[in-house]
Amino acid sequence: MPDPQAAVRIEHDLLGEREVPADVYYGVHTARARDNFPITGVPISAHPDLVCALASVKQAAAEANRQLGLLDAAIAEAIIGACVEIRGGRLHDQFVVDQIQGGAGTSTNMNANEVIANRALEILGHERGAYHVVHPLEHVNLGQSTNDVYPTAVKIAVGTASRSLAAALRRLVSHCGAKSLEFSGMLKIGRTQLQDAVPMTLGQEFGAFAVTIGEDADRIDEASTLITEINLGGTAIGTGLNAHPEYAALVCDRLAEITGLPLSTAGNLVEATSDVGAFVQLSGVTKRAAVKLSKVCNDLRLLSSGPRSGLGEINLPAVQAGSSIMPGKVNPVIPEVVNQVAFEVIGNDLTVTMAAEAGQLQLNAFEPIIARALLSSLTHLSAAVDVLGDRCIRGITANPDRMRDAVLGSAGLATALNPVLGYEAATALVAEAIATGLSIPELVRRSALVDDEVLDHILSPEHLCGQ
Repeated sequence: MPDPQAAVRIEHDLLGEREVPADVYYGVHTARARDNFPITGVPISAHPDLVCALASVKQAAAEANRQLGLLDAAIAEAIIGACVEIRGGRLHDQFVVDQIQGGAGTSTNMNANEVIANRALEILGHERGAYHVVHPLEHVNLGQSTNDVYPTAVKIAVGTASRSLAAALRRLVSHCGAKSLEFSGMLKIGRTQLQDAVPMTLGQEFGAFAVTIGEDADRIDEASTLITEINLGGTAIGTGLNAHPEYAALVCDRLAEITGLPLSTAGNLVEATSDVGAFVQLSGVTKRAAVKLSKVCNDLRLLSSGPRSGLGEINLPAVQAGSSIMPGKVNPVIPEVVNQVAFEVIGNDLTVTMAAEAGQLQLNAFEPIIARALLSSLTHLSAAVDVLGDRCIRGITANPDRMRDAVLGSAGLATALNPVLGYEAATALVAEAIATGLSIPELVRRSALVDDEVLDHILSPEHLCGQ
């Protein structure tokens, strides 16, 4: 039986003493935050990129402060060692505060300070809670404020997540491009406003998907460059109070080396501490990608509808049974899940927008909800994009005979005859085709309006589709 007296340790803060479980790495500030913010039940550890970013910031700070002679070398080494472990995946379960929290991210920063301090104490051979040796605020948080640590960490986490999304989008571009080549010779009818328009190839349709998705990957990359400017070293409001004059430049260099990101210190730290415009921009671009992906998925569901009584031009891979009552039914579940993620991203963008607008004076207190919304959008959309490519696009097959029959039976073919017959005569052909059920080619041949050789050229796939 464990000793009941050893099950807790006593820590204190400005509110007084409090028991903290003896086996945890966090401390009193984190414990109070857990009590105060039982909001989502989802801790910050649900976003590993954010935890690693926090550790990166704290490591860079320790290295800079050691170089400036402000932090004892042994303590600095222990802090750095703890940060390296966290960046490697250790102790993430100790980052327990809720993602949604008051205090502009203070609880998250405190959580990181305490976990790093207690692990550093162990590295130095001391018990957790021996803060007279390594203190969460005096040492781990030296020269820092939540107001420069938290936004910097969020930018690093978001930067990592945005690069992952851009890479996922480009993988999807590759899948769509492969289908464009595979379907390049398959004639079908194009549609506008859900009505027959003019012929095209299925390859052109998937080629358009590839281009539109690739554009969004580029936009994500562009928006990501805006978040490489950080306010670390500005401390509370950007004036740099309590930080060494050389600290901001030095810590930025160290952090850039640790993360591999092209980070730079903002030219005006007061402005940078209150400004969240880069998050708004990235969120908006992420929403753009989600909206366009959702439209592509709507198209996939329409094109595969049926399979007998719908358009039925393509077949989506069957990945699971579609009904508990209708035997043999298969649903377009992969496009549907992407649609739902897109709806989430659209809502998250509104959250980011409102939180950015609500900032006041020298700080935006609502960055935790910005972080949660934007990181969720980026990570969920990345996963959805990969699922769409791997479990849907790659396995799509086509029904070329059905598509060609639809083209030959479509009144939309009359458009190709405009230059030869004129608009009025072509319109009359369409009306007759609809009334009789005969195809445009049949009516043209029956009436001998155009020579067969000319008609064959006009109705050739090369002419109809501009290939």
